Amino acid sequence: MRYRLSALASLLGAAASLAVSANAQQPAAASPKQKPPPLGTPKAFQLPPKREFSLPNGMKVTLVPFGKIPKVTVLASVRTGNIDENANEVWLADVTGEMMREGTKTRSAPEIATLVGGMGGSLNVSVGSDNTSVSSTVLSERGPEAVALVADVLRNPRFPDSELARIVATKLRDVAIAKSSPQSLAQEKFSSTMFGDHPYGRVYPTEAMLKGYTIQQVKDFHAKNFGAARTHLYVAGVYDGAAMEKAIRQNFESWTRGSAPTRKPTAPKKVRNVALLDRPDAVQSTIMLGVPVPDPTSKDYTALEVANSLLGGSFGSRITTNIREQKGYTYSPFGSLDTHYHDATWIEQADVTTKFTGASLKEIFAEIARLQQTPPGAEELNGIKNNMIGIFTLQNASRGGIIGQLADVDLQGLPGNHLGTYVQRVLAVTPADVQRVTKTYLRPEAMTLVVVGDKKTVETQLAPYMVK
Repeated sequence: MRYRLSALASLLGAAASLAVSANAQQPAAASPKQKPPPLGTPKAFQLPPKREFSLPNGMKVTLVPFGKIPKVTVLASVRTGNIDENANEVWLADVTGEMMREGTKTRSAPEIATLVGGMGGSLNVSVGSDNTSVSSTVLSERGPEAVALVADVLRNPRFPDSELARIVATKLRDVAIAKSSPQSLAQEKFSSTMFGDHPYGRVYPTEAMLKGYTIQQVKDFHAKNFGAARTHLYVAGVYDGAAMEKAIRQNFESWTRGSAPTRKPTAPKKVRNVALLDRPDAVQSTIMLGVPVPDPTSKDYTALEVANSLLGGSFGSRITTNIREQKGYTYSPFGSLDTHYHDATWIEQADVTTKFTGASLKEIFAEIARLQQTPPGAEELNGIKNNMIGIFTLQNASRGGIIGQLADVDLQGLPGNHLGTYVQRVLAVTPADVQRVTKTYLRPEAMTLVVVGDKKTVETQLAPYMVK
């Protein structure tokens, strides 16, 4: 067999040589470069007709028929998470979420796993800054059972004391792994600098904190923060509407109303802050640069989304083209608008070659200044807007995607037609709008800059950006 493969390789090599020789004798005419076809006008996005209602205890429900695959996703989003932690309770919400996986008062964790597997689906618990979700995706005919299971996990967690030590140990490993990453260290310093002692500024717990949590703290956190008034149940997919509504009412109407969602307004820093975290001999520096901007309820937010996409939030953005494609300082720069409840921050981040840390910052600030001074051209801007609309369409192309979009809209208290008017809002953004919001909100003198890198190499490069 080895001989046959070698012989075949020789024959192929000879054929290739002959082809090259022939081509050398008759050079092919260069093909004329073709221009891509002009971009069409994006179509408006239309969300499938949804049904919304509220239960007497204050719980909200949204049902969205979607697709033809016989599956349905049920997700309960509860307005609680890290926002409800005290300064000495960082990740208590996360520990509580993990403990909710460990069975209910009537079902053990293995029994739940067997039940979910039999429904052809999954069960997940996810904890974030402002929301905790319990979700299940199952075959359509098992949708009412998924509703009952989500309700059981939310309302009746067992919280077995025997599992707390294991979960805490897992969280300790999670923290250790995260803190070995320069990106996580940058995020922690950036958040604490920007938000101070607000819950959004507390990213990781201490070892003593995690080891000190008791099962009673977990139970108290759940009792205080989980209830019908804080919960919005979403259903998306193929389902029997009458059967699903009946299951929702049977399993959730008797749930205690509970307290209203927590409101903790932020006061993010809007002055120049520069922090350098030493990572001796690191071959790369991790840069995180950002500034508070208007949140998604602002009339300027869509223009900010476009400005971010043009500046650094897409592969064809100016910062990416500059420091990745042209200069080769970095592989993966990226800009984003990071949001919480009624709060937003513009962030540009990149892992750059250590010796080009200062040069990368110079180019990033130069691109911001260029957009502040001169509005973008129509062709560039239209390409960016079409890209944004394409991504938005993909985000709404799945059950989970639609639920995620609706949950974000409801968290921020945006109008019911917010998703349906997204395409029109993006298309309406003008070059002058992009220039104006960049000049108004992305002010370098108000930005927080965090760099994680080799101090002895990077410190002098940061001198032009230090507070004077």
